[in-house]
Amino acid sequence: MHVSFLLAAAAAITTAAAFASLPEHPIRGGYGYTRSPDRSVSLTSPRPHDVLDVTKLPKNFDWRNVNGTRYVTISRNQHIPHYCGSCWSFAATSALADRILIAKERHPHNKSSVDVHREVVLSPQVLLNCDKKDNGCHGGDQLEAYRYMKENGVPEEGCQRYEATGHDTGNTCTDRDVCENCLPSKGCFPQKTYDKYYVSEYGTTLGEQQMMAEIYARGPIACSVAVTDEFLKYSGGIFDDKTNATDVDHAISIVGWGEENNVPFWVLRNSWGSFWGEDGWMRLVRGVNNVGIEGECAFGVPKDDGWPTSTTIEEDEARQEEEDVINDAEEDQSMKSTLAGCRQKLHFAGGERVTSQLPHETMDLKDLPKTWDWRDVNGKNYVTWDKNQHIPKYCGSCWAQGTTSALSDRISIMRNASWPEIALSPQVLINCHAGGTCNGGNPGLVYEYAHRHGIPDQTCQAYQATNLRCDQFAICETCWPSKESFTPGVCESVKKFTKYYVSEYGSVSGADYMKAEIYKRGPIGCGVHATKKFEAYTGGIYSEHVMFPFINHEISVAGWGHDEETDTEYWIGRNSWGTYWGENGWFRIQMHHNNLGIEQECDWGVPLPDGSKPKDFVISIDYQGNKEAGGATVQDFLHMVALDEVSGQCHLFTDVFDRLVQLILAFIAVFVLYIKRKLELPIRPMKVWVLDVSKQSLGALYIHCISIILSIETVASTSTVYDECGIYFVNYVIDTTWGGFIMIVFLKGINKVAARFGVVSIARCGDYGDPPRLQIWWTQFFVYLVALTLMKVHNVLIIWVFFTDIAYFSTNLFSAFEDYRHLELSIVMLVVPGCCNAAQFWIIDSYLKIESNQLQFLGSRVDDSEKLCIGQNAVACFSQPPLFQGEESVKSVILL
Repeated sequence: MHVSFLLAAAAAITTAAAFASLPEHPIRGGYGYTRSPDRSVSLTSPRPHDVLDVTKLPKNFDWRNVNGTRYVTISRNQHIPHYCGSCWSFAATSALADRILIAKERHPHNKSSVDVHREVVLSPQVLLNCDKKDNGCHGGDQLEAYRYMKENGVPEEGCQRYEATGHDTGNTCTDRDVCENCLPSKGCFPQKTYDKYYVSEYGTTLGEQQMMAEIYARGPIACSVAVTDEFLKYSGGIFDDKTNATDVDHAISIVGWGEENNVPFWVLRNSWGSFWGEDGWMRLVRGVNNVGIEGECAFGVPKDDGWPTSTTIEEDEARQEEEDVINDAEEDQSMKSTLAGCRQKLHFAGGERVTSQLPHETMDLKDLPKTWDWRDVNGKNYVTWDKNQHIPKYCGSCWAQGTTSALSDRISIMRNASWPEIALSPQVLINCHAGGTCNGGNPGLVYEYAHRHGIPDQTCQAYQATNLRCDQFAICETCWPSKESFTPGVCESVKKFTKYYVSEYGSVSGADYMKAEIYKRGPIGCGVHATKKFEAYTGGIYSEHVMFPFINHEISVAGWGHDEETDTEYWIGRNSWGTYWGENGWFRIQMHHNNLGIEQECDWGVPLPDGSKPKDFVISIDYQGNKEAGGATVQDFLHMVALDEVSGQCHLFTDVFDRLVQLILAFIAVFVLYIKRKLELPIRPMKVWVLDVSKQSLGALYIHCISIILSIETVASTSTVYDECGIYFVNYVIDTTWGGFIMIVFLKGINKVAARFGVVSIARCGDYGDPPRLQIWWTQFFVYLVALTLMKVHNVLIIWVFFTDIAYFSTNLFSAFEDYRHLELSIVMLVVPGCCNAAQFWIIDSYLKIESNQLQFLGSRVDDSEKLCIGQNAVACFSQPPLFQGEESVKSVILL
């Protein structure tokens, strides 16, 4: 038992040390807003509050829903991949991006409806890099941000990805730090041509009425608030601070106002992720300067009615920066991936999961419209934001980008493009090998992962274009300033957030079937042969003859069209190479032929838009292997084998290998007991041995099944990705160490009570009478089961109380096996139990073995081994009082 206590203590100390650095709550202090002493403004037009009759403004107005249209852009999270006090840049760019969407619709400039309604997401990272009047991640002022945007402009997020760093943390402000591109072998370099968005005028607004007029007339504004402890903890409802805090230290944007139960409120957009507040937003009491919100706000007016200005950098400057970074590319392993490895052949490890009729089976294909584009359906845009897989460094993640874009668009369609916009995170798929890595992958496995695990939105996990570990931070994290540093601070996993699942998935090919799938359910993912010519595409209907297309890249297809002048049908595709590529990141490609194989391998999934899980299915297979109602085929079970391997997770009972290991474990256990019987003197009668072994085996199976179920269900019920095998390992260690001590207590108590009342069948474990009787076996087995149950309940309570620490410790303990999960399973299920049992047998032989002369008085009825109630592990040796006069006290060894 000394060894057991040492093991338990060592585990506790290691776990405590691992968590010592994590904060229990964010460190109080500034959150990123620092008021600039320069309050000068640049105004060229009348102020809305001077023109409008403020008293006639509507009682409720919200840019998230104006006559059924959402005019606000996607929610963001400034706190990942590490902490950065960049709220000022997010507030300014988010409010301006919303205004661009509003302004373009009011002033279309003879542009297409697709261009008018395209969502523009501006880059806050450029402000962090280049706005030297503000202090990067250590704070800034949204008014200064608008001043910078008037003078210099800002590009879209596809030019410069948010990295939570700034000029204050060592960043530079070169052309590459404004807009960059990265390619395999070439490295990262400044993009020569791209679009910038400018501010024509900017200013401040003060007080409730001025703020309402500005919001109503031109769009959202950027304001500052004082963050209190209750503000941090806000989860919903109309917030009303009671501390009278007005010392503002955080920036947000306001998009509207309303009234509920006679309580007026503002509608705020924060930048702390969708898991905070009301999907990342807040309602704050209005009209009383609560948390200082009505003290002073800033606004910027988009230049040229929200339409961009094309920017081209000098050739010499671009060439010099390319030379400066080429060596970095040679050292970066992720750069060595090529387009040929970006997308593997489409396959589903267990086959397609189709639970409803396919679109082409439910409609007449002749009824399909001549043109269809989810970017413009009756004047509404249903597609989500555009992405760039190539920054902040090259990553061959097209397999994750195309699929998540298609799924996100489908969620938008199911939600009628309403607020909030959901954009699934491709980085989660990369982290957990849910189809592949930055070196390429299989899009089919994305849907299988989404069906089983779900995918959170991008505010949970920022795209970093790199292969990260699938640990507790890999799915959803947030970061806060620590005592040691304001930035980068310290990160922790988010416990409560929404994941989006896929109910069914499959493949589709051929123009007509693709059209039906897109028309009925939304965009699909497709593979193409990305050639050098395709990389250089800048617009128009693309065509290229490739005799034998080699599918190496994943895109999504959102519709089709018809060019009347050339009588050419074409597909409308979305790429993930930034909005400076092609037609704002999109392309048109000829239908039917000369189209890089786009109609050969397409994939689709049906998402659940409310974050609910798919209906559970139970394996129910008839003797022919056919699927029964409510059940699944053998393929539905076998597909988990490959899925578990690519997802980088060790699973206990969903893999053929898993079950094989457990069968081997059971065989070894029985075989060892049989060998032990052969070596015993005297040898137990076969009938007694069978009764002993059956009791032992059933008890061991009972505890084993409980541990497996607990491990699987516990991991499944948490948002954080923990290791099932690691949780089982902890169960096993606790059962065989501390659990042993608990069993001693329980069994001693039961033994004493039985002896006092003269219940020989219970008090004499292993004695079934002469001849052995099954009734006595049942009695002893029941008592044994009760003791096991009490022990397990006690241990489960320990695990429940310390679950977070235990799960973190066990997951990290086996993190080195993330690419060798079958090896981990073998260690957990075979090696560790074998070593533990060997150690226990050694202890028994050395210290606990019963002297044979103490057992002779029982004669032929009971031999040495009959005093052994054998189960899974040896845990105790206790004394029984004499049951009959003249009988000596017998020490029995209990093996659990």
